[in-house]
Amino acid sequence: MHPAAVGFQCPDDVRAGNAGVRQPRRTTGVRLAGRRFGPVTLVLIGLNVLVALATAVSAVTVGVDPLRSFSSPLQNALATSPAAVDAGEWWRVVTSAFEHVSPVHLALNMLALLVFGSELERQLGRVRYLTVYLVAALGGAAAIQLFAPYFQGVVGASAAIYGLLGAFGVVLVQQRQDLRGLLTLLAINLAVSFLPGISWEGHVGGLVAGALCAGVLVLARGRRALAVAGVAVLAVLLLVLVLGGLR
Repeated sequence: MHPAAVGFQCPDDVRAGNAGVRQPRRTTGVRLAGRRFGPVTLVLIGLNVLVALATAVSAVTVGVDPLRSFSSPLQNALATSPAAVDAGEWWRVVTSAFEHVSPVHLALNMLALLVFGSELERQLGRVRYLTVYLVAALGGAAAIQLFAPYFQGVVGASAAIYGLLGAFGVVLVQQRQDLRGLLTLLAINLAVSFLPGISWEGHVGGLVAGALCAGVLVLARGRRALAVAGVAVLAVLLLVLVLGGLR
């Protein structure tokens, strides 16, 4: 017998009673973060941080302070440029989409990804949100291929971030929300994009591609075939611009 608040309880009765009670599930910090910010957003942040750490280590090997810059042999090997892509190194379009110039660049982009990305993941769903991210990165690569200096290496992570801002604007329009705050943020960031040493091509290309992709998904919501077809056409067009050697 077990002592209880009033009298005693039989062990068999206690076990029988507990059998019908749902036991609380243990939740790890990772699961809690995933529920709050979205698993796709956290994975994307993790990939960006891993690439940043790798380039930081590479920077140390050549005497560069990684707290100020990630400039390194690895960064150069992963960056994209019109000349490199035309030479057949198409994979740089993918690797450069997760590269950053410095810790400050990384921190600002990851903050934007956490804030806007997690909300877009909640609004659009995981697959649609990831699609916007990747199409925006591809849009930035296409603009770099068309308009950037031919031999200039570019790290393209910001293209996807700008694409998320464009997509967020589309969602706000669809929901008839106030756009003034987002437009102000975009205006400031676009102005900064035209400063020396910054790839305005990647920023603008990512912004436009992200907005177009989100527009297709929002307009085709509930019609999966139409959404897939629309995004496929957009992606193919961007791939042609990247790989078609139109310059």
